[in-house]
Amino acid sequence: MPIVPDEKDWTWVLSRPCTQCGFDASAVTPSTVPGSVENMLPRWRAVLRRPDATERPDSSTWSALEYACHVRDVFSLFDRRLNLMLTEDDAKFENWDQDQTAVDSDYANADPAVVSAELTTEGEQVAASFARVQESQWGRTGLRSNGSEFTVLTLAQYFLHDVVHHLADVDG
Repeated sequence: MPIVPDEKDWTWVLSRPCTQCGFDASAVTPSTVPGSVENMLPRWRAVLRRPDATERPDSSTWSALEYACHVRDVFSLFDRRLNLMLTEDDAKFENWDQDQTAVDSDYANADPAVVSAELTTEGEQVAASFARVQESQWGRTGLRSNGSEFTVLTLAQYFLHDVVHHLADVDG
C-alpha cells in the first residue's frame, strides 16, 4: 500500500503549539534556528544507525530513513527559500511536492550512511544561512505557491516545526 500524501496545511503551527509534537513556534526566531538544527543533527544520525531504520512501522507510514531523506530535502529547500527571501523583494517559491519527491528520489531504498552525511551537510548549511540573518531582515516576505505568505520570522518557525515534528515521528 502506498503512502497517502499529506495534504494538510500545517501553517496553523504558527499560531498555536502542535499537539502532536509539542512544538511552540512562538519561541523560535531566525537566530535560535541554528543551534536547534545543530543540536538535532546527532539525533538524526543516531536514528539512521538503528537496525530498523529502513523498515516502515506500517504500510502507511514512512520509515525513519524516508523521514530522514525528507528532512535532508527540507534543509535544502528552506535554505534556498530563505536566501531567496533575503535577496528578492516579495520572493515567490516554486511548488514542492514532497510526496512526489519521495517517490522520484526513491527514499525507501536510499543508503542510510549516505543520507546521514547529506543530512548533516544540508543541516549545517541551513543553520549557517539562518545564522547570517539580521534582525532587520525578519520581516522580509515570501509567497508559497498555494498563497501562504511568510516572513523570514514565520519561515524560520514553520521550518523548524517540520524538522522537530519528524524527529518526534521517528523517536516516537
